[in-house]
This record gives sequence, C-alpha cells and structure tokens, in this order.
Amino acid sequence: MAHNKLVSLAEVGGMIPDRAVVSVSSSSGLGCPDATLRAIGERFDKSGSPRNLTTIHPIAAGDMYGIDGIDHLAKPGLLKRVIAGSFPSGPSSRESPRIWQMIDGDQVEAYNLPSGIIFHMHREAAAKRPGVLTKIGWDTVVDPQRGGGKMNRVTTEDLVRRVQFEGEEWLYFKSIPVDVAIIRATTADENGNLSMEHEGAYLGALDQALAARNNGGIVIAQAKRLTRKDGLHPQSIRVPGTLVDYIVLDPEQMQTTQTRYEPAISGELPRPMTSFSHVDWGISKIIARRAAMTLRAGDTVNLGFGISALVPYILLEEGQHGEVTWVIEQGAIGGLPLSDFQFGCASNLEAIIASPDQFTYFQGGGFDRTLLSFLEVNASGSVNVSRLASKPHVTAGIGGFIDITAQAKHIVFSSFFTAGGLKLDIADGKLQIVQEGRFKKFVPEIEEVTFSGGRARQLGQKVTYITERCVISLEEDGLTVTEIAPGIRLEEDLLNQADIALRVCPNLREMDANLFRPQPMQLEL
Repeated sequence: MAHNKLVSLAEVGGMIPDRAVVSVSSSSGLGCPDATLRAIGERFDKSGSPRNLTTIHPIAAGDMYGIDGIDHLAKPGLLKRVIAGSFPSGPSSRESPRIWQMIDGDQVEAYNLPSGIIFHMHREAAAKRPGVLTKIGWDTVVDPQRGGGKMNRVTTEDLVRRVQFEGEEWLYFKSIPVDVAIIRATTADENGNLSMEHEGAYLGALDQALAARNNGGIVIAQAKRLTRKDGLHPQSIRVPGTLVDYIVLDPEQMQTTQTRYEPAISGELPRPMTSFSHVDWGISKIIARRAAMTLRAGDTVNLGFGISALVPYILLEEGQHGEVTWVIEQGAIGGLPLSDFQFGCASNLEAIIASPDQFTYFQGGGFDRTLLSFLEVNASGSVNVSRLASKPHVTAGIGGFIDITAQAKHIVFSSFFTAGGLKLDIADGKLQIVQEGRFKKFVPEIEEVTFSGGRARQLGQKVTYITERCVISLEEDGLTVTEIAPGIRLEEDLLNQADIALRVCPNLREMDANLFRPQPMQLEL
C-alpha cells in the first residue's frame, strides 16, 4: 500500500538535507510554492537547517516586489548558491529585495542564465546526459567570454564553456543533478497525481520533478486542495504521482502576484473583451502604437515586459484583437496577455503548453517577431536589458530574453530615448522635449550584452528600435534613423542626445502623425 504523502508545512524543512540542490517551479508570483519556501526559511531561523543550499529557479526567483519566493530563503548560511533566469525586482522607492542585497554584498554565489536553457539543463539531468550544446547566448553575458552568467566576485565556477563539436564552436551548459524539486499544482490526489486547473501556466514542473526523481531525489508538491486517490481524470494530470513524494496544502495560495483567482487566467471562464481597459494616453502609448505598426495579420508574436506589454491593448482599442497570436514564455498561447504584476499570464487564452516546450519553439525561431524592451544600446546594436549597477533591484535579469532573441526573425525593441527626468509634451500631433533625460540610452559601452547586434547581423535578423522620437534600424553599416517624430529637431533633439554616432537614412520619413493624437489611429494590420 502506498505511504501517506500528505505532510504539514512544518515538516517540509526537515526533508531537505544540507547542501542539497533544490529546483523551484515559479514565474514571479505565478505558480510559486510560496508557503513551502516560507516554511523552509522559518525552519532555518529556528534550527539553523537546512544549510548551504543551491537553489535553481528557471524563470523567476520571486515576485517583482521581493515579498515572495526566494526572499524567504535569502539568508546567509541557508543559501550558498542561486541559479536563476530572473530575480525579483521592484520600484526604486523601496529597499531592494534581500536576494539582491546578498548578491551585491558577495554573500551568495549567483548565476543568471537563460530561462529556456535552465529548463533544458533539467531535461538533460533527468536523462543523465552531460548538458546542453547550443548557440543560445553566443556573444552575450552568458558566453564565457563575457562572464558566463556570473553575477559577483564570489561566483567562480564555470557553468558555461565554449567547446568544439563537429568542427564548430558551441556553448556548453552542463546539466545539474537535482536533489529536491519543489513544484506547485491546484489539486493533488492521495497518490500524488497533480492537476493544474486553476493555474495560469504549467511552467516546467514535470521536467523539474523528473530531474529530481531520476537523480534519486525527492519531489515536494504544494497544492491548493486534496482529493481521493481516484479523484482526478487521467487527462487532467500534469505530473503523475509516481514522481511525487510529498504533498503540502495551502488553500490560500495565490494564482499569481496579488491575484487570488481569475478563471479567465486559467482558461476556465473567458472575460468579455469590453471588460479590459484601454491604455491611458501618454508617451508610452505612442511607443506601443508604433510597435504595433510592425505587426502583420496572421503573425505569431512573442511579447516581453515593459512598454511592449501594452501592444495587445493597442490592438484591442483599434479593433484588431485576434489578428495576431500572442505567445509568452510561461506557456500561454493566444488570448490577451496581461501586464504589470500579472505579467506572464493571459486571459481568454487558446492553449497552454509547458514552458520548456515553448522555449524550444522560441530557440528555433519558429515565430514571426518579438516585441521587447531595452535599457541601453551600443553602436553595434547590442542591447542591455538585464542589469544596471546603479539600480540592480529594479532590473530582473535576462529571463527568457536570450532564448527568444537568439533566432527571432524580427526583433522590435521599445523604450524612451533618454531616461531620468525626461519630460515631454504632445500638442497638435507634435512632440516637444520640455526637459531632456539625464541618462543617455544610446551609449558607447553597455553594462551587459543581453543581445548581440554583431551576431544579429551575421544571422540576418531584422532589428528595429522604437522610441518616442524616432525609429532606428540595425543595418550592416550601423544604427540608422529611419523615422523621426513630428516636432523633433534632428540635430538638437535626436543626434545630439545619443553618445554614439547614428546614421540618418537618406529617405528619412516622419512618423505617422496619428501616433501623436489621442483618438484611435485606425490601425489595420
């Protein structure tokens, strides 16, 4: 007879040995087994164990406010090493999350690696293969020649190497055997079978469970509720009970950050499209509108955080919702991707697939284009989106950015042209600079290369940079201004506000004046 798998949260910390490698399934607040992580942190506070853990967080290590997730574990002595796709970030007005304090204070070894690669490292570990051989991350911050994903001085072991295979050079990410996997579900039955009917994503729970089980480790599943051993339909089971050792219950677990439960996020009950708000009038809306103009009916489009996340709402306002299919790294396909603290979820989605499978799709470049943001751009067109030393807690790291951009056919980066005190005015369809930003975004040197402009040119990728005052294209001979906003002076407001030389297209066009008027612009894809 199978043993009783149900245990209390108070028991969980005692099941994790010192020096264990612990893989945690989470994407910010989405799918986060937060009560379990809190229980581990509380046990350490009381007993001093478990100690010296290595934790792996393929997509995100906590919510954007640093309240949940890894910050429960961010304690000297408990955490020895962290490997994550991204880290909690928050507004500059609050104290940085504890994990950032530990990273910046050299109190923990820390690696920032591409989310999809981390998932695939789990698959390789589960199958007892040596690791991932890939070009994903070439000439970026995870390339050994640019730091290999190491985040501070105490992080010294090479998890990424350049190797020769079949006469060609590749990046090699070695697989990491897992001792404990902590995953989450909606419902568990008494045998440990897990369903995810209230979840907004499946993430990589199955792959993480396999990596632990096949390595002789344990799998702890947090669920909202328990049913009898035959209480789940076989086709609803996302992780079979043969992989699950222990179940803990948290009836109060959140669906995602600051969200108790919305049935449209898990595809159970669609919301009326009229219930979604339009984007408030302002400069961000202008940039998002111009990004929307790059889309074509029938496209499959990936979407990133920031201004780009507004684009689906531009299409909704313009009567174009449904003309493109959105795909996001957490696994949602179709519907309306959500923004702000609910980013990573979608309402009224068409399908959900596991994140590792979605990343396979992205890494192979099977989609039409991606809309992303940027912090800095250098003369070669390379982009930093992952870290600013001056404000580490307001940046999240690379996440799926490198997986997504590696083979994308068309990449559209959106942001403001300068930052820090920038004030703009819009009147009569024209843009005026009231106060220029203190910080230039087009600079000779960027802090981290999250996207390589040089490799993009080698691969023939189309790359567009959209700001409030211009559109720039990455060409063979450099960054070229192709469009300028009405009211913007070419020399004073644009070329002189970049710390690198920008070429100007001989056929420089004016950006569509309708972008700068508050009424719908009659967009047609």
